Amino acid sequence: MAVKPIETRRLYLQIADKLRARIEEQGFAPNGRLPSERELALMLGVSRPSVREALVALELEGRVEIRMGSGVYICAPSASGSRPNLPPGTEFGESLLEIMTARMVIEGAIAANVAAFGKPKALKALREIYESMARDVANGQIPLAADRAFHLAVAQMSGNDVLVRTVQGLFDERHSPLSSKLRVHFEGEETWAAALSEHKDILDALEARDAIQAQASMQRHLKASYERLMTRRKH
Repeated sequence: MAVKPIETRRLYLQIADKLRARIEEQGFAPNGRLPSERELALMLGVSRPSVREALVALELEGRVEIRMGSGVYICAPSASGSRPNLPPGTEFGESLLEIMTARMVIEGAIAANVAAFGKPKALKALREIYESMARDVANGQIPLAADRAFHLAVAQMSGNDVLVRTVQGLFDERHSPLSSKLRVHFEGEETWAAALSEHKDILDALEARDAIQAQASMQRHLKASYERLMTRRKH
């Protein structure tokens, strides 16, 4: 009995492959405009977030253009071939769904474990980071450095360098071509206002030494961050 090989190619890249083939079909994209994310998801039997990641991958290749408030349009073929926006061999990065799911599991567990024994000095430093983030948001700035520092500070409270490096690596995946392009299109000021409130919930739970709420608040924040990015559209 033949054993079917395991598909290791990332799901959004598999979907991008299917969309690339559909784009070549006559009548698939009238006037160069692709069907909506919802229609594509139904057509391919996959989730809308996976379709969104696939479309962003095709945009990185230079095959389509995502126009906020209008739709997704096929680009004219480039003279040099594919991926005109990236150096040859560039990896697009991991699926945002998989990254955020991993973060929910790992960072949620860390928050629960450090809540009971967080040192006053560490909690004070965490509050200062939160206040720095709040100032950035109030000034209309993107508090990326403070956001990163907050999550690493919680991980550092564990005293486990492996966990700290893991959290750092997962957070820094946001700089991959795929995640960066998703954020350019779908992240806005209200995204950060909501995220600030969620960080406050995490901080409050840790200061109260409430392990259950610390874990729940961290997981709610990461889940909401993902949902905002994968359902929002700029106009």
